[in-house]
Amino acid sequence: MKIREIVDILDCEVLTGELNMDEEVTYGYTSDLLSEVIGKAKADSVWVTIQSHLNVVAVAVLVGIKAIIICENKSVDPKVVEKAKQEGVAIIRTKENSFRTSGILFKAGLK
Repeated sequence: MKIREIVDILDCEVLTGELNMDEEVTYGYTSDLLSEVIGKAKADSVWVTIQSHLNVVAVAVLVGIKAIIICENKSVDPKVVEKAKQEGVAIIRTKENSFRTSGILFKAGLK
């Protein structure tokens, strides 16, 4: 599934422009604990979280995550968005909570 399709399914806001919109992802991972994401998330996935600080970008790069989905319409500092653009990680924001977001993505076919 392309990240662009995820944006359409979730009807969410893309904070990093066209970055990674045509990238394919197969997996998703939901957690607010950075250490769990580092240990358990798969490369080429999307990460569902409410965390929006600068360290999420570093974790995404370390794991190979293509996009971070920030839930509950949490604010994201422009410095985080800029760092994500530099590192090649898309940031998407949705008003939905992590549970509903994960369910929608699972139903759409992400593993």
